[in-house]
Amino acid sequence: MAKPKKIPATQKPPMVEEAAAAYLPAIADFTYRKFKKIYDQVPFTQAEWAGILHLSERTLQRYAKNNSVFEGIYADRILQLQELIETGLATFTSPDAFYQWLKKDKPVMGHLLNFSSLSTSRGIQETLNQLIRIQQGVYA
Repeated sequence: MAKPKKIPATQKPPMVEEAAAAYLPAIADFTYRKFKKIYDQVPFTQAEWAGILHLSERTLQRYAKNNSVFEGIYADRILQLQELIETGLATFTSPDAFYQWLKKDKPVMGHLLNFSSLSTSRGIQETLNQLIRIQQGVYA
């Protein structure tokens, strides 16, 4: 059996470098002002945003007051939500219609999707998948 070739420590696989280069700048300097542009697109309350991001409302207020940079885990979640929101707004006639759809329980593959599903990355992705199915006319 042949041994796998080792990559020198100074050389990284090209795919990893490309993915990191495309992704890291998006989250490296993600300020509250950038978040506010997303925040203003939908009628989520501050408490709902805090719950989705797993932050306290007070912490979110501090981010706003200081225009603080979000830590990577929060910036990543916000970017996931941005994709969901853009798709939702393209799917529904208004932000309010999208919000009402998010609030309703939707049975999907043996479990329910609803607004509380947005508190996990998997829930965000499953909700996004449902929106894409609606756009394609295959939502049951």
